[in-house]
Amino acid sequence: MVTVIKFEGNIDANLKDILTKAKKKCASGGTVRGNLIELQGDHKFKLKKFLIDLGFPEENIIIQGRVVRRSRRY
Repeated sequence: MVTVIKFEGNIDANLKDILTKAKKKCASGGTVRGNLIELQGDHKFKLKKFLIDLGFPEENIIIQGRVVRRSRRY
């Protein structure tokens, strides 16, 4: 499972800085892909509070989780 945070419009925040803090908060790996932050694992509830604490308005926060299927390597 991957938790995805999507940032829309012009944002003043540096996504790499947010990612670094989020990875520490969730003890997880992650990456920035365009205007998305992807974190490994299900961290929806932790990240919502984390973003509110950073100053993002609660009504603008929508965090989604998705299952990532990987091919098996033999």
